[in-house]
Amino acid sequence: MCAAGSQFPGYSIVSLPQYRALNERIVKEFFRCADRPERQSHFFHGRYENLYIGVDCVPSLQELLDAAVVQAAAVLQLEPSRLKYGYWFNLMHPGHVTSLHSHDEDDELLSCVYYLDVPRGSGDLVLHLAEERLAITPENGMFVFFPPQLEHEVRENTSASPRLSLAINFGPADE
Repeated sequence: MCAAGSQFPGYSIVSLPQYRALNERIVKEFFRCADRPERQSHFFHGRYENLYIGVDCVPSLQELLDAAVVQAAAVLQLEPSRLKYGYWFNLMHPGHVTSLHSHDEDDELLSCVYYLDVPRGSGDLVLHLAEERLAITPENGMFVFFPPQLEHEVRENTSASPRLSLAINFGPADE
């Protein structure tokens, strides 16, 4: 795990070992369902930034979500059973961006993005803190964890291929 300098407290990167086969399954299952999400939100720049597709349609996703909870619990120094999560996919075609936003809308303790299929040039994640900016070049199999109140955006996908990531918010489990 790599932690950022003091200007971006709480940010960390974790690489999922042996991610290739899992990512391939998830991407394949996602594209079978992508045209019929359960819900979509945040319509900006001609597209919905958030696509909600359940594990019933993307069953391989559960393995990834289980791994994400374990990693988030380690970052937060909590037991995994103390966390709940919500997630959505972000599909960015060439020319797309994701607008500046944060995830502190409810009871979130930690946010993360996981990279499923990110071609070279498909858009850096940019974290904002006051006047500072930190650009992170995504890699397949990478989790980036950060505080939910940290504003962030994704630069333009200048590649010739779609970019697919999964965003996850973690909050306290219902007791």
